[in-house]
Amino acid sequence: MKKIKRLVFIVVFALLAFGLIGCAGTNGGNSANFTVPEGGYDGSEVTIKFYHTMSAQNLQPVLETYIKEFNKIYPNIHVNHEAVGGYDDVRDQVSKEITVGGQPNIAYCYPDHVALYNLAGAVVQLDSLIDSTESDGANGQLGLTAEQKADFIQGYYNEGLQFGDGHMYTMPFSKSTEVLYYNKTFFEANNIKVPTHWFAASEDDDTSLEYVMKKIKTLDPTSFPLGYDSEANWFITMCEQLGSPYTSATGEHFLFNNDTNKGFVKTFREWHQAGLVTTQSIYGSYTSGLFVETGVNDDGTPKQRSYMSIGSSAGATHQRPKAVDDVYPFEVGIAPIPQMDASKPKVISQGPSVCIFGKSNSQEVIASWLFVKFLTTSVEFQAEFSMVSGYVPVIKSVNSNEVYAAFLAKADGGANIASLSAKVCLEQEAAYYTSPAFNGSSEARSQVGALLQKVMVSKEADVDAMINKAFADAVEECKYKAE
Repeated sequence: MKKIKRLVFIVVFALLAFGLIGCAGTNGGNSANFTVPEGGYDGSEVTIKFYHTMSAQNLQPVLETYIKEFNKIYPNIHVNHEAVGGYDDVRDQVSKEITVGGQPNIAYCYPDHVALYNLAGAVVQLDSLIDSTESDGANGQLGLTAEQKADFIQGYYNEGLQFGDGHMYTMPFSKSTEVLYYNKTFFEANNIKVPTHWFAASEDDDTSLEYVMKKIKTLDPTSFPLGYDSEANWFITMCEQLGSPYTSATGEHFLFNNDTNKGFVKTFREWHQAGLVTTQSIYGSYTSGLFVETGVNDDGTPKQRSYMSIGSSAGATHQRPKAVDDVYPFEVGIAPIPQMDASKPKVISQGPSVCIFGKSNSQEVIASWLFVKFLTTSVEFQAEFSMVSGYVPVIKSVNSNEVYAAFLAKADGGANIASLSAKVCLEQEAAYYTSPAFNGSSEARSQVGALLQKVMVSKEADVDAMINKAFADAVEECKYKAE
C-alpha cells in the first residue's frame, strides 16, 4: 500500500511539474524560483504553519518560548506549529497536501524528502532570500550577513546544496552523527586501545577495529564485540571514506556496484561470520541493547553483550547502562568512528533540516524565511534546543554561550553522557558529509543497507558470486523503483 501511495504521489508531482494540472498557491508548481519583492518584509500580518516531529513533553515548550521571542521582533507573523509523527510521517503528510496546494509553509525534512517535493517544484530555492539585502522589517537585512553564513558548521549548511543544480533548498536545524560508544571500564581493565581505523595493517595493529574486536572475542567468546545500528550508514560511510562511488544527483544515479565496495562488504561478512560484529537488522533491535547488557544467565554466566556500539550521537542516553543505587555498572567512553584516512575524516551528517514551501503570497514566504533564519542563527535557541534534544547546534558560536559551555564542561560517561556525545560531535566539525539527493536516493540507501545485511548472513558457498548478484540486484531494484 505504501508503494502504491508513493507511486501516486510521484505521478501527481510529475503532472504538476509539467504544468498538466494546477497546484493552488504554488504558482503552477514553479514556486522554486522565488524572487524577493522590493522592500523585503513589509510588516504584513500573516500566519505560517510549521510541521515538525518535536515531542510535546520537552521540545515543544522550547519552541514555543522562542516563538514568543520571535514575536517581540515580528508581532504580525503568527506561527502555528504541529507535530506530525516521525520524519516519514511529515514527508507523507506534506506529499499529500502538495497535490492540492495545501502544504505548510515550513517543514522538517531530510534531503530525499525535498527531492520528492521538488518533482512538483514546491520547495522554495533559498538563494535569493539568503543573499537578499532588502529590509527584514526590523532595522536589518532580510538575508544572512557574512558573519552568519560563516557561523554555520559547513558540513551541515552544505546539505542544502546536495540536489544537483547548485541551488540551496534547506537550512540545517539540529544535527547528529554517528559515534563509537565503548565500555571504557572494560577497555582500561584489559589494556585495550580505542580503535581509530577499520582494518589491521598487521597482526599487532592494536589501534585497528579489526584487532580490537578479535581481542575482545578472546576475552569474552560469547560476545559480539561490536554492534553497528545502521547497515546503510556503514555502507555509505565506507564509500565516502574510501572515495568510492555511491550515488550521483545527476547523470547515472546508482554507482555503488564496484569492486572497492564489494571488497569491504566481503570483509564485513567475514567479521560477522566470525562472531565479531552484528547489526540492528541482524540482531533484531538497536544494538545498544547488547552494549548496555550487564545481566547474567540462570547459571551465573554473563548474558551475551557487546563492548562497542556505533550509533546516533543523539541516542547517547540509550547507550548508558542502568544505574544501580545511583552507580553505573561501567563507564561509557565516546569517540569518533574509525576512519580509512585520519587526514581526511568522514562522518555522516544526520538530523532534521527545514525547507520552505512556495505560496502565492510572497510575504508568507518571507515571513517563513524570517522564522527559519531566527531559529537557525539564534545562539540561545540552538543552545537550549541542543541541551534538551540531544542533537548538536548547527552554528559554531554556540560554543561561546556560557550556559552551553557549562553543559559541555560537565561531560562524562555517566550522568552527563549527552554532554560527552555533543562534545565529540562538535570536535568533528570538518568531517561531516551528506550524500547526493535525488528522486531515488532514499531507495539507494535502503538497498545498500539490505545488501550489506544479506551478504553478512549468507551461507552460500560461492561468496563472490553471491556478492556480485546482491550488488547487481540492488542496482536494478533502485532503477526500477526510481522509474
